[in-house]
Amino acid sequence: MPAGIIIVGLGPGDSQHWTQAAATILHQADKIYLRTSHHPSLANITAQTHSFDDLFGEKDFDQTLNQIAAEIVRQGQRDGAVVYAVPGHPEIDEPSVPHILALAKTKQIPVTVVPGLSLLDAARAVLKLPGRLQIVEAAEVARLHHPPLAPDHPALIMRLHRPSLAVKVKQTLLNVYPDDLVVTLIQFTGAQAGQKQPLELVKNNSSALSASDKPQEQNYLHTRSLPLAELERHIPFDGQTILYLPADAANASFTTLQETVAHLRAPEEGCPWDQKQTHQSLRPFLLEETYEVLETLDANEPMALAEELGDLLLQIMLHTQIATDTGEFKMGTVIDHINCKLVRRHPHVFGRVVVKGAEEVAVNWEAIKQAEKNAKGQPAQAPSALDGVPPALPALTQALSISKRAVRAGFEWPNIEGVLEHLIEEAREVTEANNPIHLEAEIGDLLFSLVNLARWRNIDPESALRGTNARFTRRFKKMEALAAEKDKNLPDLSPTEMQTLWNEAKRYES
Repeated sequence: MPAGIIIVGLGPGDSQHWTQAAATILHQADKIYLRTSHHPSLANITAQTHSFDDLFGEKDFDQTLNQIAAEIVRQGQRDGAVVYAVPGHPEIDEPSVPHILALAKTKQIPVTVVPGLSLLDAARAVLKLPGRLQIVEAAEVARLHHPPLAPDHPALIMRLHRPSLAVKVKQTLLNVYPDDLVVTLIQFTGAQAGQKQPLELVKNNSSALSASDKPQEQNYLHTRSLPLAELERHIPFDGQTILYLPADAANASFTTLQETVAHLRAPEEGCPWDQKQTHQSLRPFLLEETYEVLETLDANEPMALAEELGDLLLQIMLHTQIATDTGEFKMGTVIDHINCKLVRRHPHVFGRVVVKGAEEVAVNWEAIKQAEKNAKGQPAQAPSALDGVPPALPALTQALSISKRAVRAGFEWPNIEGVLEHLIEEAREVTEANNPIHLEAEIGDLLFSLVNLARWRNIDPESALRGTNARFTRRFKKMEALAAEKDKNLPDLSPTEMQTLWNEAKRYES
């Protein structure tokens, strides 16, 4: 028997699943430490055994794993050799093994890992899981805010070993998956000792997890189907639970969309219209889709917004695919550019910078932007604080951007009273304008003053005016309908009659 620590995989079921090497070690050993005493194959072990079942419970799981690692390493140091048997494959299924390997390395104790049939392999075989599976550790999912998974492909999440971890995993998964998605827990039977409620065989409609026509080995695995929203209610403290996420056909991944767009642009089998597009030919569509997104925002229609955002995303995907086809850049470049920029410009989130509020965030943002320009060899000081405002912006949006940049340069009213007084002054100057050129200039000044007032009140002037346009359109159309009910056209009405209909239209809307 090798010296040091010997970690043996027991496989998922009875001793028929032992490898020959595992059987040799288990039959030769005088004493065996067990991760759990509830494994189906332990009836074939004649050696003295000691399990760690009593360590598991509501306390910190990592602390428990560290206790196991410390005891195994201590025994290895004292006796020169110690056998530790775990369910499944030691390096795939057992969360205590990495702790043992790390601690043994610091103590310079040799470790021999004897593989076993993994719970993952058993789950694949018994439940006939699809061949193309995404596999990720529960701890990895829990530390993220967005899961590293494509929802339109099935996935397995390994080592879901306690309810508190399941809560974090669920929170991350809900950033992509619906809360009523029926998922499946695959649990090793040996870990279920003391369960008050027996687990049921899966009963969902997924062909990949059909309960019918299963091999006899199914007695060492239990499955439970449940909505994702209820995940943490059914996780024991065992370390052997696997979560199966079926493919969600109604929840396409970014990769799937990339494939669709690349297919449309493919030389031989794509679409003639998509194949001939260029950056310039798509320019009007990008602008059009942007305004359609704004329209759904104004209408406060979430599902329409989802559709229009998809149309806008398509424009970005098409531009990127064109760039890929012509060798300019690829999608990874686009994503990396904005991802690095977001991390770089949020040191208060991804670094150690402390901010007191959104105003400090904006100040830091401008300072970081200037540092980026310096790194690119651009002038340390821009010719003007107003440089960089896109000239193609809608006038109200452009005015708001100019106003904000001027404020960051220190050009600001001391209080809102000054803004209101200036607004009244500009309105008076409009009434005093005595020629068309002068009047146009004064109306422009008045509009700019209104933009300043909107900025002070944290109102987006573009959205405010679009909202007014929509309200006016609705009321005007209602007024036309009311006039039609009286068999009249608007031009035939007197000013008084029009005002009466307008007031009626307003009352109808409210």
